[in-house]
Amino acid sequence: MLKSTSDTLLEVENVYAGYIKDLDILQGVNFKINPGELVAVIGPNGAGKSTLAKTIFGLLTPNKGKITFKGKDITNLKSDKIVQRGMCYVPQISNVFPSLTVEENLEMGAFILQGSLKELKEEIFTMFPKLKQRRGQRGGTLSGGERQMLAMGKALMLKPDLLLLDEPSAALSPILVNSVFEQIKAINQNGTAIVLVEQNARKALAMADRGYVLESGRDRFSGRGQDLLNDPQVGELYLGVTKVH
Repeated sequence: MLKSTSDTLLEVENVYAGYIKDLDILQGVNFKINPGELVAVIGPNGAGKSTLAKTIFGLLTPNKGKITFKGKDITNLKSDKIVQRGMCYVPQISNVFPSLTVEENLEMGAFILQGSLKELKEEIFTMFPKLKQRRGQRGGTLSGGERQMLAMGKALMLKPDLLLLDEPSAALSPILVNSVFEQIKAINQNGTAIVLVEQNARKALAMADRGYVLESGRDRFSGRGQDLLNDPQVGELYLGVTKVH
C-alpha cells in the first residue's frame, strides 16, 4: 500500500501534559503521522515517550495544546471514544487478560463490534500462526513474545487506522525482539499506520519511515528514520555512538 503524505492522519500541536497538576512531562511536543506511515519515537528514559502515547490515546488530558485525528479535534476525548474513531493502543505492560484464553482475548479486543467475529479472528490467526496453535491457552501462560503478539492481535481486531505501540520489545530476548519487529513491519505493510515508542532506538529507526527524538518532554530532532540513524549528533547523544576526533 502506498503511504499517503497528502493528508495528516494524526497531529499533535504544542502539547503539554503530565500526571500531576502543574508538573508537565510533555513540554510543548509537536508530532505528526500520515496514513500508512511507521513513525518511531525514541529518546532517553524519562523523555516523555510513553506519556506522549498515553496523551494521544486519551489516557491523559493535555493541559495545553491540540491533538487532531482524521481532521477532528480529539484533545479532550476519552480512550473509549478514540477507539471508536479508529485508533488502538498497546501498552507496555498489562496488555492481555491473563485469565482468558487467546481466543477470548481477541474477542475482548473487538468489544465494540456486533455480530460474528470468526472472520476477524481467522485473519489474526493467519497473521500470527503461533496464536492459532495457542487459541485455547490462557493469556497468562504465554511467553513474553507470544503475549506481545496477542496484545497486537487484540488491538488489530478493530482494524484501526492507527496503532500505538508502547515499548513492544521491552524485556524480550534478542530473538523474540526480531520476531516482534518483523510482525510490526508486516502490520504496517498491510496499511496500518503505526506510532512505535521504543527503547531499541536503532532497530526502530532502521525500519521507520520517520522518527522523532524526545528529550526532556520536547521533540528535539525529527526526520526520516535513516537520516536520524546516520545523524552524528543523534548517534552520539542517543544511540551510543562514540564521536571520532
